Amino acid sequence: MLPKKRPPTHPGEMLLREFLEPMGITQVEFARHLGWPYARLNEIVNGKRGVTAASALSFGEALKTGPEFWLNLQRDWDLWHEQKKHKPVSPLAAAAS
Repeated sequence: MLPKKRPPTHPGEMLLREFLEPMGITQVEFARHLGWPYARLNEIVNGKRGVTAASALSFGEALKTGPEFWLNLQRDWDLWHEQKKHKPVSPLAAAAS
């Protein structure tokens, strides 16, 4: 369920606050572990880049969470922000019956 009054937690913030910081792992160390450029990970952590299926697989394997956890966080983030600017569309007549 999406929060009504605040945006959902971005997966990058979740990664930093709930995984990397408690584990005492820096972004540089984690990027190195994943075989990624630091900039790619840092952009996710700072909410400037979303989590893709590929990055969700990597996070899930490295952190033993499963990729669905990361994709669900990204889905909620995307939907919440899109709902703020979305113009409702009326249903097709054939779909209403």
